Amino acid sequence: MNRIYEELFIVKPDAAEEEVDQYVEQLRTQLTTAGATVDKVDKWGKRKLAYRVGKYREGSYVLFQFSSDAATVKELERRLRVSDIVLKFLTVRIDQTLKRLDKRKKQRDKRAARRAANAPASPAPAQPSLAQMMTDTPGAPMPGQPKGEA
Repeated sequence: MNRIYEELFIVKPDAAEEEVDQYVEQLRTQLTTAGATVDKVDKWGKRKLAYRVGKYREGSYVLFQFSSDAATVKELERRLRVSDIVLKFLTVRIDQTLKRLDKRKKQRDKRAARRAANAPASPAPAQPSLAQMMTDTPGAPMPGQPKGEA
C-alpha cells in the first residue's frame, strides 16, 4: 500500500554542489525504479545546525516528498545510513496528517456554508458613533451623564 512520506536529510557542508546534485538524482532514480513517485524535491541550501554533528556546525538540507510502500522507504533509509555524505536524516509519514487536515477543512467549509444559509437577508442598521450622537442633538447630555448636568 502506497503512503506519502517526507524525507529530510542533511548533507555535509564541504560537499561540492555538483556532488549533492548527483546524490539527489541518484536517490530519485532509486525511488522511481522501486515504483515510488517523487512528488517534490526541495534543496534548502546551507543552514546552521542546532547542535554540532560530528565536527560540523552547518549542513545543506534536502527535502524529498514521495509516495511509496514501506519496503522502498526501508531501502532508502539504508542507503542514507551508509552514505558518507549524509550527516543526519529523518523520515516522516505525512498521509495521515494530510487526511486529518483535509477532514478539518471540509468541516470548516460545511460550517461556513451553514452560517451563510442562516445569515439574515438584510444587514442590521449601523449604530451611530459617539461623535455623531453628540453633534446631532446639541444641548443633549453626553452618554453616561445624568440629564441635569451639561
